[in-house]
Amino acid sequence: MSDNLQEQLYQRMRASLLAGRFQPGQAMKIRDLATQWGTSSMPVRAALQRLVAEGALEGEPQRSVRVPVMTSQRYEQIVQVRLALEGLAVELATSRLDKADLAILRDCVQRMDQAIEQRQVQAYLDANSQFHLHLYGACGNPVLLRSIESLWLQIGPFFNRLFTDADLSLRLNDLHEEAFTAIEAGDAKAARQAMEQDLAYFARFLLNLLELEQVR
Repeated sequence: MSDNLQEQLYQRMRASLLAGRFQPGQAMKIRDLATQWGTSSMPVRAALQRLVAEGALEGEPQRSVRVPVMTSQRYEQIVQVRLALEGLAVELATSRLDKADLAILRDCVQRMDQAIEQRQVQAYLDANSQFHLHLYGACGNPVLLRSIESLWLQIGPFFNRLFTDADLSLRLNDLHEEAFTAIEAGDAKAARQAMEQDLAYFARFLLNLLELEQVR
């Protein structure tokens, strides 16, 4: 087995989880993934085992793997930590961003607007994850960044639920735009506040969805 191939598959699956390309509860079938990516089962299994160890996936009986199902309690716990960590990351990153970084973030905001107009869910999720994670990547604190990415691996699949309400989708990008305006102005405190508002707003919406599902 090639260590390089295993790493490539791990990074590909990791990026897919971060961008919400898998659904909560979805089974991760080794044979199907191996066929999809044109490789043998062994490196796929090894990559999945790494993601299980990180808490991004969970093992089931008979050695199968699936995306964890989200509960309201688990999501609320994750959000509490996200608010603290991601707000700090934004505040630290704002003064460290260069023109190239700002161009990437601006492009992400524009792509999210376009995706919302065209009702392209995956395009929105891709641009959303790139916006957040590129921004956090400039925080200059690798320990903080690893902690944030670990949480995103757990919640990425649940982001698909953002598009279950057509009216809500119209507001999906408002706070990203507000955060970007503050970042461009070099206002770290305002950028942090906007990002925390973004996280809190959609946390309330998604928690309501979970509570409704659990009542049914």
